[in-house]
Amino acid sequence: MLNDHLLAILIWLPVVGGFAVLGFGEGRASQARWASLGISVVEFLLSIPLWASFKTGTAAMQFVERTGWLPGIHSDFFIGVDGISMPLILLTTFTTALIIISGWQNVEKRVAQYFAAFLILEGLMIGVFAALDGVLFYVFWEAMLLPMFIIIGVWGGPRRVYATIKFFLYTFLGSLLMLVALIYMYLKTGTYELSAFQHLPLTLTEQTFIFLAFFAAFAVKVPMWPVHTWLPDAHVEAPTGGSVVLAAIMLKMGGYGFVRFSLPIAPDASRELDWLIIALSLIAVVYIGFVAMVQRDMKKLIAYSSIAHMGFVTLGLFIGFQIVNHTGQTSGIAMGIDGAVIQMLSHGLVSAAMFLCVGVMYDRMHSREISAYGGVINTMPKFAAFMVMFSMANAGLPGTSGFVGEFLVILAAFRANPWFAFFAASTLVLSAAYTLWLVKRVIFGEVANDKVAKLTDINQREFFVLAVLAVAVLAVGLWPAPLLDVMRATTQHLAQQLLVSKIAP
Repeated sequence: MLNDHLLAILIWLPVVGGFAVLGFGEGRASQARWASLGISVVEFLLSIPLWASFKTGTAAMQFVERTGWLPGIHSDFFIGVDGISMPLILLTTFTTALIIISGWQNVEKRVAQYFAAFLILEGLMIGVFAALDGVLFYVFWEAMLLPMFIIIGVWGGPRRVYATIKFFLYTFLGSLLMLVALIYMYLKTGTYELSAFQHLPLTLTEQTFIFLAFFAAFAVKVPMWPVHTWLPDAHVEAPTGGSVVLAAIMLKMGGYGFVRFSLPIAPDASRELDWLIIALSLIAVVYIGFVAMVQRDMKKLIAYSSIAHMGFVTLGLFIGFQIVNHTGQTSGIAMGIDGAVIQMLSHGLVSAAMFLCVGVMYDRMHSREISAYGGVINTMPKFAAFMVMFSMANAGLPGTSGFVGEFLVILAAFRANPWFAFFAASTLVLSAAYTLWLVKRVIFGEVANDKVAKLTDINQREFFVLAVLAVAVLAVGLWPAPLLDVMRATTQHLAQQLLVSKIAP
């Protein structure tokens, strides 16, 4: 039963467990913490067989489950994973367990509700990555907004209501056009199965409208410039756990949407509009990098850094069309997609670590202003070592996960056009500038004030969380081959799909 229904268990265990944790209420906070930790750890352990039993060398969906759901509209509870979605599910279960541990002592009000919201959110996010039916995908996509809405709105900062409403409106309104596109394709195929959408012949006009409808949903979620303005506000006001799950997982759903919907369903429109995505991606890489340099709030700096780094994801996904146009070679398409997916996974680890580091300092100082710190290394040497290491990964230092994806995307961009590679590679300078400037002002130098002088170093719980993330960042950076082996068949299959025109005669 476990093998046949593993994905369904991974989706529903945290959802059911989250509602069970709600039953503890305010009076049994300790039991709520332990129950949430147990559920999240079991969830992570159950997700490991996805990797251990995954068959490389095939692009076919694995761990497939199909159950009748809405027969009136020919929609099934149809789930499965491939070489792209499976690592993202592992990232989700891994990150959620660390969020539960990191918030063990930091959440004092409505403890059961806090942890329950993250568990329910975990199951819904896994549903997004596993869904092979359009309606099912849309339901999970929209449902996950609710726990995130609550997390920011209840446990957020002073401007949490403004940030929450802005986050919800941006993401919800963009998704409505996606629903219209799904309904249109259902009327042409008679099913909501994604594989049927991917084989549906469409005119270039139809593909263009469908592409733009999906773009409205996925560009906001990435987020791409200029629809990125909701993210810094959401990050600044969200509690530490909310910032972690937002940066580590929810942003990746925009990139995943392009991979699962936009590119295979509308390849001709993707080819015609690749210039738009490439231009917006390069603007995000360069312009947002400069914006990050002038931030005074640590969370805002890392939030803008996330936007710049996610620009590499969209650049890698669409740069392959330019390679074919300029060189006639097709190998660069898969290289760009490989780099984009690894960048998604790496950014999930590095951004989670950076926000957790900010959370560690905020718990002690109750300030995110860079000017409030200075000389932290003198009082928190263990923490400082982790902070510097994650900052180097954020800057793309070779040997860390931050280097692998960016290098592959830059290499693919160079094959397409050296100027693309020049602007893309500028992030190596810009990210080093704002990240090292942050480290210099916060970590190094003399002790800035009495509050910094009284800081205590990280405890065992905090050390464990940061150490686990450090190992993951170094493992992907030093030995990315296992990850590339898992992804290769899927990314190559997607690259082949992009070379075949679907324009209806």
